[in-house]
Formats: sequence, C-alpha cells, structure tokens
Amino acid sequence: MALLRHVGTISALTLVSRIAGLAREMIFSRVLGANAATDAFLQAFILPNVFRRLFAEGAFSAAFVPMFSKRVQRGEDEGDDGHEMAAQFSNDVLSVFLPALIVLVAIAEIAMPAVIWLWSPEWRGDADQLAFATDLARITFPYIALISLVTLFTGMLNSVSRFAPGASFPIILNLVLIAALLGGYVWMQRGGTLEDAVYLLAFAVSAAGVLQLVWLFIWVRVAGFKPSLQVPKVTPEVKRLCWIALPAAFGAGAYQINTIVQIYFLNELPGSNVTYMNYADRLNQLPLGIIGIALATAILPSLSRHIAAKDQSGASAVQTDAIELAMLLTLPAAVAMAICGVPFVTIFFEGGRMTVEDARIAGEVLVALVFGLPAYVLVKVLVPGFYARSDTRTPVYAALVALAFFIGFNLAFLYRFGVVGVAAASAIGAWLNCAILYVILVKRGHYSAPVILLGRLAKQVLAAAAMGAALWLLKDMFASWYSGNALEKIGALLALTIAGAGIYFTVAFLVGAIDRGRIAKLTKKRKAAG
Repeated sequence: MALLRHVGTISALTLVSRIAGLAREMIFSRVLGANAATDAFLQAFILPNVFRRLFAEGAFSAAFVPMFSKRVQRGEDEGDDGHEMAAQFSNDVLSVFLPALIVLVAIAEIAMPAVIWLWSPEWRGDADQLAFATDLARITFPYIALISLVTLFTGMLNSVSRFAPGASFPIILNLVLIAALLGGYVWMQRGGTLEDAVYLLAFAVSAAGVLQLVWLFIWVRVAGFKPSLQVPKVTPEVKRLCWIALPAAFGAGAYQINTIVQIYFLNELPGSNVTYMNYADRLNQLPLGIIGIALATAILPSLSRHIAAKDQSGASAVQTDAIELAMLLTLPAAVAMAICGVPFVTIFFEGGRMTVEDARIAGEVLVALVFGLPAYVLVKVLVPGFYARSDTRTPVYAALVALAFFIGFNLAFLYRFGVVGVAAASAIGAWLNCAILYVILVKRGHYSAPVILLGRLAKQVLAAAAMGAALWLLKDMFASWYSGNALEKIGALLALTIAGAGIYFTVAFLVGAIDRGRIAKLTKKRKAAG
C-alpha cells in the first residue's frame, strides 16, 4: 500500500505539472503557432533537456538513489536517523558534480554554433536563422546545470520517501514559461516581433531553473540535510558512483541520441515538423509522466531496499503491482488518443497562429506516437529492476538495439512516411526495447510475470477495446465542435473523456481487470481510518 500511496502523491503532483504544461503548450500554439521561430526555440529547449535526462535523471539518478538509500538504511540499522552517513556522501558527490557541470556548460556555449549547424541541415543556407537558433540555445543551455542540482536534491528526498517536492518542481517551470508567453503576447500586440517573444521565452527557461533550485534546496533543509560545498575530492564512493553511472549514461544516451537524431530527421523534412512533434508529444507525455515516471520514481527506492535485504519475493511483488497499475491506467489513454488523436490536438492547440491544417498534421503524429505509449511506460517500470541491482549496463544494450532500429527505419523510409513515420519508428523501437528488458529479467530469474497478472492484463485489453469501439462511434458526432468556440471544445472533450472512462472502468470492473479484493481492503482501511 506504501507504493500506491507514494505513486498517488507523485501522480497527483505530476498531473498538476502536466496540466500546467498542457496549458503552456496551448498558449504557446496560439501565441507563436508553428513556424521556423518555434522550431528554433524547441530545439534550444530540447538541448539542455537531452543532457538533463542523460546525466541527471538518467545516469545520475540510477546510480545515486540506490547508493544514497542504502546509506540511509545502514545509518538507521546502526541506531541513528540515517542522515549523517548519507549527507556526507551527498556532499562528496556535490563537490565533484558542480564543477563538472560548469565545465560542461562552458564547452557547450563555445561549441554551440557548430552544434546547431550540424543539427539543422535545413537552415545551413540561412545565416540569420542559424544565428537566431544559436542565440536561443546559448541562452537556455545553463538550465542543465541548475536542473542537474535539482535532480541531486530530488534523489536525496526520494530516498527518505519525501516525493512531493521532487514531483512538484516542474510546475514552477511551466508557470514561469506561461508568464513569459503572456508577456510575449502583450509585447507583440504593442508592435514587438515574434522573434522578440521567443527570446523572452528562452531567458525564462534559465530563470525558472534558478527558482526550481531554490525550491528543492529549501525542502532538502527541511528534511534535515545541510548541503555544503567542499573542495572537490574523488572518494572511493564517488568513484564507484561514477563507474555505475557511466554505463547508465550510455544507456540513457541511447534514448537521448534518439531524440537528437529525431530532430535531425525532422529537420530534413519540409515544414515545421519539430513543432508538430512537440504538440503531439505533449499529449503523449501526459500519461507517460503521470503514470510511468511516477511509478519508476516510487519503486526504485523500494526495490533497492528489498534487494538489499535479499527479499526476492518482495521485489517481485513491487514489480508486479507496478506493471498492473501502469497498464490499468495507460491502456485506456493510449487507445483513446489513437482513436481521437486529431480531435484532441484540434481541441487543445488549434486557434490563433495554429491553423486547422497544423492541428491535423500534429494529430496524425500523435496517433502514431501513442502506439508505443504502453511500451514507454513499461520500460520505465522494468528498468528499475536493473538499477536497483546496480546493473546499469543491461538497459544500455536494449536501448542501443531500439536506437539502431529507429535510425535504420528512418534512413529507409523517412521521405516515404514523413513526420508520421518518425513517430511510428519511435513507437516500434519502444516495444522492441521493452521486450528485450523483460526477456533478460526472466532469463536471469529476477522477475517473471505471474499468471494472475497476465490474466488481468488480458482483461484490461478487453476493456480498452470496448472503450475504443465506443469512441470510434462517438467521435464523428462532435466533429463540428473540435474547432469551434471554447464551450464547444470543452463540451466535446468532456463528452469523449467521460464516455471513454466510464465505459473502460465499468467493463474493467465487470470482467475482473481491477482487483476487487484490493479495492475492498483499501475501502475498509479508509473507513477504519475515518
């Protein structure tokens, strides 16, 4: 039940963040639309996020959280609160981590013109566009240093089961960027240019990073830790952290190379394809962030503790619960967006500078992208099974195979299938990655899905199919509302969402896709607590 409670906390705050992010993109689409300037900003924004996921959320968290959690546990076993031993380890890491980040930012700022030139083949003949894109990338890139420190503090808090601060900090970024977008809109209404509004948005990214760092620093202090800067010293434990993190960086690097290569392929095609992919991925990221990232964040410390105690059955139970919960919530989201991709994108993003045709293209991209959504979420759930055992190498191989497929598919079919093909290649690659991870876990005896879980997953698929059939019949009934006024859009969205959710969970309950016994236990506990 602790897993469910932690996932609920993370999911609730992540939901707020994703809604704020969706609101940000809705304002972005109407204020800035889809054009070369938006493509340039999105590339600039993606760049520090690639390094963030590579070094901070990916490699660093995979290595740091289990090591930090074990020190907390060891300290508690020895009779103290577990903080002193863990705090010293975190300060040793911080003393090495911060200088490395500063060097990374300095190198990137110097090399940025060459990076943008290599990354954007379509703009090589346009000196002004290249200079504009380079400026934006240089403005946003310092965000990597700020958000990496945020990730360090988040890992410390997650290890002592304080998940709320780490799940809430993305809200700050979304609110700051919304304010910048509204400021840019006012500026353009008074005669400012689109490029000026985009510059303002780029500066807001780094400003948000400062606020996020302050927010996490306050919560780390509240939790009883006192981060301090020391003379950099590579201790044996810091060295071990680096050796564990290095293969994880290559593994996460496969995903991030996928992102970079994806941008390259999108830039090879005519049109604002980076922007279309961004709008589609925003909706795809809603369930991925709320479910997949929340579960991965919650189960890694729990798995680490079970494995450290040599409790294989406990670790398997955590993994099974995570998979069941992930698919129960992910399958209906994936099917709904696959059936109603174009209507959803039109409802959320069409208007202002975003045309109906732009929404149609982005909607088709979403339909291709969400076929991989269950696999994306399952990868998030399966990878902690390796990280908790300090095995950061195995996910590398699975990720590299998926990356090789992605590149090969696009080299062969890029101009035939266009931006939709790029999205489809990502989805297929995610399923390939998922299959490899699961097979390896089974072969090593670390985890095998029990029969009861497989039966429940089959019933979830049945419920999702019933929901999909109903949405297929309903979606044309509201076709004139999708690009209508605000009330019509809200009405169409509510009608599709309520009908889909109602049918899915009703059928899921009737066929046994939901564990009724667990619901009864939760109900009894809540009544008892009351």
